[in-house]
Amino acid sequence: MAKFTFNLPDIGEGIAEAEIVAWHVKVGDQISEDQPLADMMTDKATVEMESPVAGIVTRVAGEAGDVIAIGSMLVEIETATYVDDVSHVSEVKAEEPAAVATVAEEVPQAPEPVAAPVQPVAEKPAEALVSAQRDVVTASPAVRARAKDLGVDLTDVKTAGGHVRHADLDAYLSYGSGQGYRPPHSSTKRDDKVIKVIGMRRRIADNMAASKRHIPHFTYVDEIDVTAIEAMRADLNDNRGTKPKLTLLPMLIVAICKTIPQFPMLNARFDDEAGVVTRHGSVHLGMATQTQAGLMVPVIRDAQDMNIWQLASEISRLADAARNGTAKSEELSGSTLTITSLGPLGGIATTPVINRPEVAIIGPNKIVERPMFVGDTIEARKLMNLSISCDHRVVDGWDAASYVQALKKLIETPVLLFAD
Repeated sequence: MAKFTFNLPDIGEGIAEAEIVAWHVKVGDQISEDQPLADMMTDKATVEMESPVAGIVTRVAGEAGDVIAIGSMLVEIETATYVDDVSHVSEVKAEEPAAVATVAEEVPQAPEPVAAPVQPVAEKPAEALVSAQRDVVTASPAVRARAKDLGVDLTDVKTAGGHVRHADLDAYLSYGSGQGYRPPHSSTKRDDKVIKVIGMRRRIADNMAASKRHIPHFTYVDEIDVTAIEAMRADLNDNRGTKPKLTLLPMLIVAICKTIPQFPMLNARFDDEAGVVTRHGSVHLGMATQTQAGLMVPVIRDAQDMNIWQLASEISRLADAARNGTAKSEELSGSTLTITSLGPLGGIATTPVINRPEVAIIGPNKIVERPMFVGDTIEARKLMNLSISCDHRVVDGWDAASYVQALKKLIETPVLLFAD
């Protein structure tokens, strides 16, 4: 037997270290070549490390949440034969999208039958096949982590094709989960649980803390009558043909892009260490998106050059990519201004945290219908509060209020969205 040390390879230009997000093996495991070992997160992507050799795991670098340097030991494996150099096998390029783990555990071979006074009963072929199939489960790291938190054995979850998704786990929890799971409304006392803040959750925490620590925020909120733009949106959807269905968001983005040239201080990034503000000519709009892994901000590049239908398609594509883990690193960086919306859960008003180093973030809130005076009559109108948080080092209160008033004019008179 020989010891093989698998060192963390160079997984991207300028990357010096990576965080262990999840382990797929433990000390003592028998592993096969190309079997997933761990998910490693850098500033640019989450990458799955695979074993270049088969053998038995004798040592691992640490636990989930630990950060290790490029080139340091990740896993030590006892192999049947000496291995010269397999470092090239594990080479990973930074531009690859965040990987989705597909772990297929090796099914151990049944031991040779041992002679005994009583004739042993051989396992039926059909039973052996079912047993082997139950041991082979593939799922993303997010699904595995969620199942672990819920105490669910993924081999109990029925799914088509053998790959467990969040929808399969939801169905399992809703329609019968066996004896190992108690529903949320159960009166059984629950033990306290200590959860380590790692991976995407830790990066979100660090970014939000840095934003609040460095940026003097202020938030301005105004009420906008969206009755007319909602009627226009309904008409456009009724006649859209094969185009994507419109939400209010693409129309808001058009309004944002049309008003930005008058308020260039809002579409900017502030390098506070260098003392430099860069006002951007193009609007690379960050779109705060909730995913199972946490809040991500995919970026709509050159939003000012897109019409509402193109924006609707791009919003859908980027949101799907963020949620299923296929978003590329360049699609998750470089925004110059961000919009964040909770849709129907938007609440009366929000005070969103700025996506540093940007200097502003816009937050539309939920639409409510209320009676309003229109001239001398009372009418039912659809109203929405719009929030904007700004960096007071760069943006004055007057500028923020004036910008929202310009947005309000376009939104309340939506024909102006399509005027030159």
